[in-house]
Amino acid sequence: MKTLTASRSIDHQPSGTTEKTKFERIHSEVFETSAEASFSVAQEIAQLIRGKAENGEPCVLGLATGSSPTSVYNELVRMHKEEGLSFQNVVTFNLDEYFPMEPDALQSYVRFMNEYLFDHVDIKKENIHIPDGTLPYELVDSFCKDYEKLINEYGGLDLQVLGIGRTGHIGFNEPGSHINSKTRMISLDHITRVDAASDFFGQENVPRRAITMGVGTIMKAKRIILMAWGEGKAKIIQRTVEGEMSDSVPATYLQNHPNTTVVLDEAASAELVRIKTPWLVQTCKWDNYLIKKAVIWLSQKLDKPVLKLTDRDYNDHGMSDLVTEHGPAYNINIQIFNELQHTITGWPGGKPNADDTHRPERAEPAKKRVIIFSPHPDDDVISMGGTFIRLVDQGHDVHVAYQTSGNIAVFDQDVIRFADFFQEFNAEYNEGGKDGKALYDEIVESIKSKKPGDIDSPKVQAIKGLIRRGEAKAGCRYVGLTDDKAHFLDMPFYETGLVKKKPIGEEDVQIIVDLIKEIKPHQIYAAGDLSDPHGTHRVCLDAIFRAVDRLKDEDYMKDCWVWLYRGAWQEWDVNDIEMAVPVSPEELSRKRQAIFKHQSQKDTALFPGADPREFWKRAEDRNHDTATLYDQLGLPEYEAIEGFKRYHF
Repeated sequence: MKTLTASRSIDHQPSGTTEKTKFERIHSEVFETSAEASFSVAQEIAQLIRGKAENGEPCVLGLATGSSPTSVYNELVRMHKEEGLSFQNVVTFNLDEYFPMEPDALQSYVRFMNEYLFDHVDIKKENIHIPDGTLPYELVDSFCKDYEKLINEYGGLDLQVLGIGRTGHIGFNEPGSHINSKTRMISLDHITRVDAASDFFGQENVPRRAITMGVGTIMKAKRIILMAWGEGKAKIIQRTVEGEMSDSVPATYLQNHPNTTVVLDEAASAELVRIKTPWLVQTCKWDNYLIKKAVIWLSQKLDKPVLKLTDRDYNDHGMSDLVTEHGPAYNINIQIFNELQHTITGWPGGKPNADDTHRPERAEPAKKRVIIFSPHPDDDVISMGGTFIRLVDQGHDVHVAYQTSGNIAVFDQDVIRFADFFQEFNAEYNEGGKDGKALYDEIVESIKSKKPGDIDSPKVQAIKGLIRRGEAKAGCRYVGLTDDKAHFLDMPFYETGLVKKKPIGEEDVQIIVDLIKEIKPHQIYAAGDLSDPHGTHRVCLDAIFRAVDRLKDEDYMKDCWVWLYRGAWQEWDVNDIEMAVPVSPEELSRKRQAIFKHQSQKDTALFPGADPREFWKRAEDRNHDTATLYDQLGLPEYEAIEGFKRYHF
């Protein structure tokens, strides 16, 4: 039953293998965005529900939690409210639950399902089944057997919805899980616990065990849809879809299922052969972007500078048609070498009184108004600190807009330290400091009484926000900006006190609109680093895109260019970089010192993600790596490079 709506997907392939998909062992659909993909999945689920209802049959769904299915559930809720989609005949079995876990806890999958789906549709409560995280340990085994039995009594799962973890786990079936495994208690893999740490406000608070449907249980479903969004899932998706089947990546077991579809957005599909190197599986339509991508790939694969590639190199690696259409190799090499060379500039704001024909930025106006949007209070210096320094040193009117307070990413002990400072200062200079001591006692008591995963009190949140704000100001001052050039937007979507944020709203977009109207910039820099595992970068970028689109007809916006930076989580591929700003050893040292001003994030950040390196180290390594890649391609050797991609609105 492969009924995904193909008309909204890209590179749609039928279920059978084609030359284009010959490396893929599981049928895959690639959509331009996760929103379009989620819409398609929701449409299939709704069609199944309605078809079963017409036949007087129950529709048995296996459901997943996490970030992947949330938009699917939102669309199902919309269809229920606006199109009359009824869930009266729906029976659900959720994949998993942490153990132990109270159903009303912030991290509970019971709570997740209620908030995203069950509380908003007409499903019968007795038809909802979720593993019980409150059971005594000795009763878990019998519960799991009953869970399996109940699924079988309903005739098995009609459709199982899956996400995928970084280890390739489906449900909580960690590496080593057997293909015939059933519902059971399982110990969570270290990587899984690291990935969940942000939801629990620290890895030490993440449960070590969970109850999960087994791989065998999942494999019995009549239909399976696995969803994955974003660059962060690209490598494990490639391993799942194109790699050998192995218990080290449980998702690869799906290669044995007769009716599975992997649904991806473009970013998650990036490592698949037909997306990454399409010339290896099909005849390509060679536009300039694809030529550049192919030449860079060939240069890296052969470890040869671009100008040394030969016709034989192209022919031996699936690009004979490129040489035939655009060759010989010498001509192609010169073209791409020149394009790469033209991306490099030491003048990110444009070089005054220079011929800008082949430069990435305009020469005029010589002094530009610039807004650097920073999702968190340190992304500006982490991701583009060298360019930030250049823009200020070269005399541009630079403003930094910190989109969120970043208040959840501060350790409780830092709050106590600042409250203690306030207490001591008041005791010395404010007639005994009664107010300071009262605040200190209140803060300490609030933090001591807080349970793992609880929301901070409003005062604790405020202090954490002020800590991040003070650090951001210190970073700007070090770079050379005055305090009035730092704008703290405190976008409302972020201010939940939780890792989980509210959807972007009109108020969020209007804040961005108002700032752009005030400054009328010639340049906007925004974070395109969408691998941020907590999603804040993605939401902040969406708000900027909406604001820019709303203002695009204003006269000043016709002279405004938007540049997207990366760095905290990953870097642009060289073939995507349209402006490469070299960073000298001295500037790299200054960038590092600017990052160090963010002391609450130094040594160990509260939410570091999967990368154990400190943020300054990640950024430097990526900047060094980009410079090395340019050097290997035959371009000049620099200490470091920050890369940018232009957004055309």
